[in-house]
Amino acid sequence: MIDSNIQKITKITENILLKVGCNPTFASYTSAVIDLGVLLLLAYIIFVICRYSIIRLFIFVARRTKTTFDDLLVSNKTAKYISHLVPLLFVYNAVPIILADFLYWEGVFGKIISIYIIILILLIIRTIFNSLRDHLKLTPRYSDKPIDSYIQVIMIVLWIFGVTAIIMLLFNLSIKTLFTTFGAISAIVLLIFRDTILGFIASIQVSVNDMVRIGDWITMDKFGADGDVIEINLATVKVRNFDNTTSTIPTYSLISDSFKNWRGMFNSEGRRIKRHVLIKSSSIRFLQESEMEHFKSIQLISNYIDHRQADIKKHNTSKGIDKSLLVNGRNLTNFGLFRKYINEYLDGHPGLNKNMAMMCRQLQSNEFGVPLEIYAFSKDKTWINYEFIMADIFDHIIASVVYFDLEIYELPTSKSFNATPSTPEFKT
Repeated sequence: MIDSNIQKITKITENILLKVGCNPTFASYTSAVIDLGVLLLLAYIIFVICRYSIIRLFIFVARRTKTTFDDLLVSNKTAKYISHLVPLLFVYNAVPIILADFLYWEGVFGKIISIYIIILILLIIRTIFNSLRDHLKLTPRYSDKPIDSYIQVIMIVLWIFGVTAIIMLLFNLSIKTLFTTFGAISAIVLLIFRDTILGFIASIQVSVNDMVRIGDWITMDKFGADGDVIEINLATVKVRNFDNTTSTIPTYSLISDSFKNWRGMFNSEGRRIKRHVLIKSSSIRFLQESEMEHFKSIQLISNYIDHRQADIKKHNTSKGIDKSLLVNGRNLTNFGLFRKYINEYLDGHPGLNKNMAMMCRQLQSNEFGVPLEIYAFSKDKTWINYEFIMADIFDHIIASVVYFDLEIYELPTSKSFNATPSTPEFKT
């Protein structure tokens, strides 16, 4: 009934043109163009009304609810796309009536509008998923998960279905014919979407195995990455380096190549300090009995020297050792005393975690000297504070070496030939 009334209205222009003596074909086409113009004008009026009312409705609801999801729907312009859909559906239903006498153009306009509707529906779904993504990122439980990857996978699947529907619509294909065609070009499709498929598989493995989270500090020398992960997508992982540059890593490289994730360090009780100084081997020597009183003035090792002297003297006496030569029997060395001193110093340092491994150890000597390594863990894991603690320890080590008549290896300079370093005197 409504369709017949609309058809009568659309015939008004054609009837007027016929009455004034116009050619029937001209009158028919002119009437159709005018009717389409009127239809588009009505559609635009409906669009303006819908856009105002729907957007206002979304804002009204968003302001009166506690959840942030509806606020994100507003910010992602979901209401704007929905307001396009209402007049489009109106045009889609009205075109067959207006162009009832023009089957070819009815089919053309029908396909164009149908394609537009498909694209518009996909855009609406995309804004909803984008709002969901933003909402999940605000939730602590999901803030470090690669939500972007999953949203992109879902949208790729939906776009594939959408493009498939558009192709079927344009060429009037059946689903069987379409899949047969896709099967024939599957190799090309796989080649085109190779990175997407690899990225999808990699993102699932990264998420399931909890290899990388947003906010993790990772190091990957192959791609020059050394910083915090800021985004995990289907195809790439973005890392903001500490020099404020951004490195982009293919997602599948995280499972095919090696990288370092520092999350375990931040979750532990301390950050490791592992650094050494090189002691000149020629400065390492036995200590004479007459020197012990000087070294006892170093408070951290005074008790140790007393106990060690007693043990060494007891051993050498029981064995009848001839101490006219220092090499005979057991002896203390300046290097051994220095290691003990550093161990005692580390044990009293307030910046180190005493519940984790902590030692001063001697490494394999090399052509530069004997490495003396500090292996410990700082309580503070913040980069700046960690560097300060480590520098404080090594400042003390470098400054205290001379008190044990030791030397740190370094390449000679002009000053090395002009001045002789002096050994600090001990208070007696």
